[in-house]
Amino acid sequence: MLTVFSEKHALRDARTELYGGVLVPPFECPLRAEHVLARVKQVKLGEIVAPQHFDIEAVTRIHDADFIRFLETCWDEWSALGFEGEAIATCWPARGMQQERIPHHIEGKLGHYALAAETSISNGTWEAARASVNVALSAQAAMRDGARQAFALCRPPGHHAARDMFGGYCFINNAAVAAQAFLDQGAARVALLDVDFHHGNGSQAIFYDRDDVMFLSLHGDPNDAFPHFLGYADETGAGVGEGYNHNYPMGPGTSFKTWGAALEDACRKIANYAPDALVISLGVDTFEHDPISFFKLASDDFKRYGATIASLNLPTLFIMEGGYAVKEIGLNTVNVLAGYEGR
Repeated sequence: MLTVFSEKHALRDARTELYGGVLVPPFECPLRAEHVLARVKQVKLGEIVAPQHFDIEAVTRIHDADFIRFLETCWDEWSALGFEGEAIATCWPARGMQQERIPHHIEGKLGHYALAAETSISNGTWEAARASVNVALSAQAAMRDGARQAFALCRPPGHHAARDMFGGYCFINNAAVAAQAFLDQGAARVALLDVDFHHGNGSQAIFYDRDDVMFLSLHGDPNDAFPHFLGYADETGAGVGEGYNHNYPMGPGTSFKTWGAALEDACRKIANYAPDALVISLGVDTFEHDPISFFKLASDDFKRYGATIASLNLPTLFIMEGGYAVKEIGLNTVNVLAGYEGR
C-alpha cells in the first residue's frame, strides 16, 4: 500500500494545550506521526512518497475562503501584538450574542472560528496544515490514477474542522477535501467512514445536507466525550441529506465486540449505498491504553476490523486522524492497513 507523508508535519509543534484546567504539552504532537512512519517502514507496507502541491481551490471547495485566510494569517496577527503565549481562543459568540459579525481584533477572530479552547495556533501551524491536506490530496490523486488503496499519513488531523471552524487539533478537514476531490473527478457517491474515538463533527456538518457523501461515525458518546455537542444517534441528515448521516455513539468501556458490531452495521449501510469510493478517517484512539479516550480495543482488534473494511471491496483511501503519542499508535495504525490487505 502506498503511503504519502510530509516531513512538514513537524512544523506543527505547539507547546500548549488546555487540559484539566492547566496548560500541558499537547497530546497531538510530532511523535505521533513518527511512530506511525516507523512502523510503516518496519513492516515494509509499501512505497513512501512525499506529497505534491495542490492549489488552495481544492481546499475552498470545502472550507470558507475567509476561514482559510484566517488560518494563514492568525499567527502573524497574534505575534504582532506582542503576546508571549500561543494563540488560544478565550471568548465565543455564545447564545444570545452576535453570530455573524467577525471582529477585527485577532482575539475576536479566534473566538469566531474556534470550536474549542484546547487547540492553540502556533508558529508553523498553517504550513503543517497545508502540507497535511496536500498529503491527503496526493493519496487521492494516486487512486485517481489507478491505485486501489492508499494511506495518507496526515498530521495535523482534520475531522473536527468544519467549513469555518477549527479545534480538536484540526484545522483543515483532510478527509472531506479528499472526498470532494473524488466527486469532482466523476464519482457519483462517496462514503466517509470515521473510526476515530471522537465524533467527526466537522465532517458531519460539511455533508449533513448532501446525499452524494454518506457519513458514518463510530465514537464515544458525546454525553461523555468531546466534542459533546454533535454525534448523537438521532442526527440523520437534513434536506436531501436525510438518511445519509449515521452515528454510532458508545459509552465508556466499550469492547471490540460492541464496537465491531457497530462497524458491521455501518459496512452494511455502505454496501447498500454502493459508493464509487470509500474514505476512512482512521483514528486509532479507540485503543485500550490511549490517554484521552475510553474504548477498550486491543492491538489485534485493529487488524480484524481492517479486514472487515476490506470485505466491502471498494477503492479505499485511509486518512490519518487521532490516536495519541503512545508507542502502540504505529502498531495499531498499521494493523488496520495490514488487516485490510490480508496480511
